[in-house]
Amino acid sequence: MAAKLRKGDEVIVLAGKDKGKKGTISSVDPKAGKAVVDGVNIAIRHQKQSQATQGGRTPKAMPIQLSNLAIVDKNGKASRVGFRMDGDSKVRFAKTTGDVI
Repeated sequence: MAAKLRKGDEVIVLAGKDKGKKGTISSVDPKAGKAVVDGVNIAIRHQKQSQATQGGRTPKAMPIQLSNLAIVDKNGKASRVGFRMDGDSKVRFAKTTGDVI
C-alpha cells in the first residue's frame, strides 16, 4: 500500500501533548505505524560522560503515531491525503484543496 505520509512532508499534530504543532517528518516506520517529526514529542535523554563525549541531558524527538498526524495544505490547514492517477503516474493530493503534494 502506498504511504500517505512520507519523509520530508510538512505535518501538523492532531492529538496529544503537542497538538497543533507543525513540523517536518524526518523518518517513517510504516511497520510500526509511527513517524519522527522534528520539534514534536521531545523527550530528554541522559548521556553518560565518556572520554569522547561530554554527557548530560539531550533533547530527542520520539516517534508519534501516524494517525495523530495530518499533512498541511497550501492554506496551512490540516488535510487528508488521497491518491489519483495523473497521466501514467499515481500521485498524492490534499483532499481540502485538491492540489498535488
